[in-house]
Amino acid sequence: LYSLVSLAGFVLIVVGYSAARETPVLLYTLPNGFRHLAALLMLPVFVLLLATYLPGRIQRTAKHPMLLAVKLWALAHLLANGTLADVLLFGGFLAWAVADRISVKKRAARGLTRTAPALPGSKANDAIAVVGGLGLYVLFVVWAHAFLFGVRPFG
Repeated sequence: LYSLVSLAGFVLIVVGYSAARETPVLLYTLPNGFRHLAALLMLPVFVLLLATYLPGRIQRTAKHPMLLAVKLWALAHLLANGTLADVLLFGGFLAWAVADRISVKKRAARGLTRTAPALPGSKANDAIAVVGGLGLYVLFVVWAHAFLFGVRPFG
């Protein structure tokens, strides 16, 4: 049931965002340099996503690499896009990731979290996360972003 509700929510987000893009309401326009900053902020996103599942130094240092990846992804997209739909979508994800990270810290401080046994970390996992993450970044910039969303990040 949870999976079906999650899938329905995801479909509604995609449909709503797509509909909102048809008649955009511009809230702000940042100088073009912010698009370069957005591209730079996106570099570690895929690395962090992979590090979430690959125990190593990156995972240990970031503590919650998935949440950090979502925050960087959302911030980068807010810097590159200034329509109402973008602010609602990416701002919502950014607010959720910040609130979730605060919640995780508070639960841990109160001793309310159960920790799963940690898998041993390795330098190989970090290397896989970096090489694989940068490869995914290039794949998205060159092809996948345009294919999936109809927008080429670099024109």
